Amino acid sequence: MLLRDGLRRLVESIGDFELVGVCGSLDELLALVDSGSPDVVVTDIRIPPTGTDEGIRAAATLRTTHPMIGVVVLSQYASPAYALALLAEGSSRRAYLLKDRVADVDDLVDAIRVVAGGGAVIDPKVVEQIVAASAPARRSALEHLTPREREILEEMARGRSNRSIADTLIVSERAVEKHINSIFSKLHLTEELDLNRRVSAVLLFLSDGGAAPTSSVVAARFTRPA
Repeated sequence: MLLRDGLRRLVESIGDFELVGVCGSLDELLALVDSGSPDVVVTDIRIPPTGTDEGIRAAATLRTTHPMIGVVVLSQYASPAYALALLAEGSSRRAYLLKDRVADVDDLVDAIRVVAGGGAVIDPKVVEQIVAASAPARRSALEHLTPREREILEEMARGRSNRSIADTLIVSERAVEKHINSIFSKLHLTEELDLNRRVSAVLLFLSDGGAAPTSSVVAARFTRPA
């Protein structure tokens, strides 16, 4: 309750943010999104009714029903599994932040702005854990990617689909698929069953310096300059 009230006050205090509503459960969140059409939802990872992973489930549902709405998930757990689940269908308009890292209000506000603009933000501590679990050879394998493969991996990091990448780079979708399969092979991700290969590849890319962009739920509309 205290965190939720703090988030409400924060949103209300930012001049170009407009508070759409505040709620305390998954059902209330989905109903508020339907009625209020926010640009960004800020949610605890654990909200009623079960207090387990409703924040991740909400993000997955909104990816299908409202793909242009950003979701910022706050968690006290630096869990690679949660982060990978959040990004499984793409990294665009998604953020995963640890609660103890958002004590600096500017960090949270910046994350909301990035997500509203279509980007992604993953807490560095979570990225470190995912990368640490990867073999050093996998990280060094990034050096063996061709310029075109790195270009495609960068587009993947922007959350783009294969079709969108093909349109952006003016190549066939089949060519993009071949390059991505080659990327997975070079990064030794072909046999990886427990992690989403696409997300793993993107996080490795970002960790190497690549450029891309209790229960609390707050929805915010981001007012864009005219």
